[in-house]
Amino acid sequence: MIERAVENFGGLDILVNNAAHQASFQDIVDISDEEWRLTFDVNIHAMFYLVKAAVPHMRSGSVIINTASINSDMPNPILLAYATTKGAIQNFTGGLAQMLAEKGIRVNAVAPGPIWTPLIPSTLPGESVRHFGKQVPLKRAGQPAELATAYVMLADPRSSYTSGTTVAVTGGKPFI
Repeated sequence: MIERAVENFGGLDILVNNAAHQASFQDIVDISDEEWRLTFDVNIHAMFYLVKAAVPHMRSGSVIINTASINSDMPNPILLAYATTKGAIQNFTGGLAQMLAEKGIRVNAVAPGPIWTPLIPSTLPGESVRHFGKQVPLKRAGQPAELATAYVMLADPRSSYTSGTTVAVTGGKPFI
């Protein structure tokens, strides 16, 4: 995939890591080893390997944007595996930003709060789906399009002094 982008476009300027797997469980004993591994494989291991493959093709001014979650700061206990990987993404972003600074590659993250995607009704209990988003000050779930400006801002060359940070798009819920 990365080789094709480099071949077609002559390089790689922006990498956005935005893939996730989540499943809800009431008790840690209900999380199978396979489920735990799958969540880490999709959410953090894939990100590591994509970045590792992309960086040799990036030059100064390139940008990596990772998708974290409000769960990296305030983990939802029924999403233990998911929240744990989102915390790992937060740390990966901060460490990678420092590691790649000398190459002039910026690394940041976007941390969405409750955003209405197909993942929500397919992975959360019915009661959670009915009340999804009501817990934030704006009293609603966000739409995926409402995240776009955060990614665009982080990709913009005028954000050249922004690296190692997380932009929270959380419906008014503080992210510290």
